[in-house]
Amino acid sequence: MKVDQGGAGCDTSPRMDWDAFFTVHRDLPREGPGLADDVAWAGRLSAVPRHGKVCDAGCGPGGDLAALRQLVPEGQVDGVETVAHFVEAATKRFAGDPSVRIIEADMKNLIGPYDLIWSAGAVYFLGVTRALNAWRGALTGTGAVAFSHPCLFTDSPSEAALAFWEAEPGSIGTESTTRAEIASAGWQVLAARQLTDDAWSVYYDPMLARCDKLEAAGASDAVASAIAAARMEAASWRIVAGETGYMLYVVRPC
Repeated sequence: MKVDQGGAGCDTSPRMDWDAFFTVHRDLPREGPGLADDVAWAGRLSAVPRHGKVCDAGCGPGGDLAALRQLVPEGQVDGVETVAHFVEAATKRFAGDPSVRIIEADMKNLIGPYDLIWSAGAVYFLGVTRALNAWRGALTGTGAVAFSHPCLFTDSPSEAALAFWEAEPGSIGTESTTRAEIASAGWQVLAARQLTDDAWSVYYDPMLARCDKLEAAGASDAVASAIAAARMEAASWRIVAGETGYMLYVVRPC
């Protein structure tokens, strides 16, 4: 799950022990599901120029920045993130690339202009309509937004599928719900597709390996609780993967 960039079953309540949470989530390659192929697909659909400028809104530790960099080999990539240690991790990760800039800022206040705004699992923190309204002015005249968003794949989800997202802000709807929100903001959907099981595995597998490492070293009660929550999240997703997950949308203002 992502703290500032979305999430999968993330407990964002005031009861969360954030020190323990970030102990589990430190040094992970990414903070949510996704593959480099997802970025490439969105780049092709939005026709990002090689010399263009793109933004990862809620970039976390920078898991998608290398793939975004491939879209604009002669351009610029900005990663925008509010969580300080994610900013630090992303900055360190791309310290040798002057074409990648990491900015500690709120993603709702993007400046641009960008040819593509990419946001993996973060939009629901703002809400689809609010995010698209905020980012409209940060795009070039032909710019687009690509974002992954929680989705129910059935009109009759099980209690387990609903419970998977119950700690998240806002409500989780079907694809038709999200498409209606996109349309109400005055945007059109260029294409959409479901994130694959592989996209989830590249998030959960390193997280579970991190849990193993922490347990082997001896974890405090708080960290042990955070580890248990992480393991439960991964196990729960495997149960409900056919009913819920993320859809990836590429959208442009009408």
